[in-house]
Amino acid sequence: MIIAVVIAGCVVLALLAFLVPRLSRHPERGTQRSLGAGARAGNKAPGVLGRLFSKPFHTSSRAVSRSGSAGRRTRGRMPF
Repeated sequence: MIIAVVIAGCVVLALLAFLVPRLSRHPERGTQRSLGAGARAGNKAPGVLGRLFSKPFHTSSRAVSRSGSAGRRTRGRMPF
């Protein structure tokens, strides 16, 4: 369930970054903030469990960042 939400968010963010690059920064930061909060909450578990619980949030945060930057980069390469 969480994976589907992250994938949908990445797709929406990539499209938004392609269509309106400057306006895509705010949703990207909001998504990063919410994923960071999840990672910090998961990290409070002791020992190995903390790393295990926070890893999906870090991975999702990295995916969101990459999809936003890919949309802006693709827009920058367009000839028009």
